[in-house]
Amino acid sequence: MKTKLLLAGAGLVAAGLANAQTNVTIYGIADVGVEFLTNAARVGTSNENVFRMASGNLSGSRFGFRGTEDLGGGMKAVFQLESGFDLDTGMLSQGGRLFGRHAFVGVQGGLGAITLGHQQNALYDLVIKYDPMGFSSRYSALTHDAAFAGRPDNTIKYTGAFGPLTATAFYSFGRNLDGEVPGSTKVSRNVGGGVAYASGPFGATFAYDQYQGNTVATAGQSARRMALAGSYAMGALKGFVGYRWLKDEIVAAGAPSVRSNLYWAGLAYDLSPALKLTGAVYHTDRRDSSADPTSLVLSADYSLSKRTDLYLTVAHARNKSGSNLGLNGFGSSIIAGENQTGIVAGVRHRF
Repeated sequence: MKTKLLLAGAGLVAAGLANAQTNVTIYGIADVGVEFLTNAARVGTSNENVFRMASGNLSGSRFGFRGTEDLGGGMKAVFQLESGFDLDTGMLSQGGRLFGRHAFVGVQGGLGAITLGHQQNALYDLVIKYDPMGFSSRYSALTHDAAFAGRPDNTIKYTGAFGPLTATAFYSFGRNLDGEVPGSTKVSRNVGGGVAYASGPFGATFAYDQYQGNTVATAGQSARRMALAGSYAMGALKGFVGYRWLKDEIVAAGAPSVRSNLYWAGLAYDLSPALKLTGAVYHTDRRDSSADPTSLVLSADYSLSKRTDLYLTVAHARNKSGSNLGLNGFGSSIIAGENQTGIVAGVRHRF
């Protein structure tokens, strides 16, 4: 009997030590609202509007698990599993993946972290802080280029922070669900990296991303992006500027490669501790055509508490020469060549 009690006590002590060394956090964001869009469809000869419920407006709705384990010697194991979902339907986002936002494990030490799995690209990691709208799911830089929120599969990634400097680099063996193709290491390969500097009121970043075609026939073709962005804060006012260069050769046979420049600028102002106002303008300049759309955004975000806020965002997409920029992306809920005005109001809760 005494032996059993001693063994039970030892088990409890071991469990306590394990719990002391391991830290796991459950977290999430629930964001939903109502959206009104003009020129969302054409029925007969008339242009029709749409009024709908929309999930993930300022932030994509999500839940996740992140954790660390102390390995000793300044090293620790890290992991993150994060699932996106649509709050209006309860369905999974990211094509129905269970952990479509993050799914990785790795080790971290004084020189940085090495992680493996389904992870964000360098554009997402570094440039998000320099978009006035913070890559909000609607009406941000993502409207003009969804690749800013790229999450390649099969990725090994390095991230290091050294005082005011952050550096990252990654290599994906196959960025989509098709994965790696035997005999062709180029198919769907994705590489990238960048650096960011932030000190006091000033911050700036540079990021690069390149991926290859998804088939053996297109593996030699690539889509390359470079981004430069910066910000400067003056008390309650913060200014943003950014630029993204694109050359995309992964196009239909016989079609010219897509070359474009994306420019943006904006201001954010803390009118009070609870109320933040943001304004931004984004412009895409297509080098291979005159279809150059522009979008304008105004947003107000009011904090009810540290975890819950209400928001109202108004935006306008102006199309030129047949461009089809909708406020939710190119070709998304828009009649080509028409302009679009959108309003979205909602509530966001972090847990």
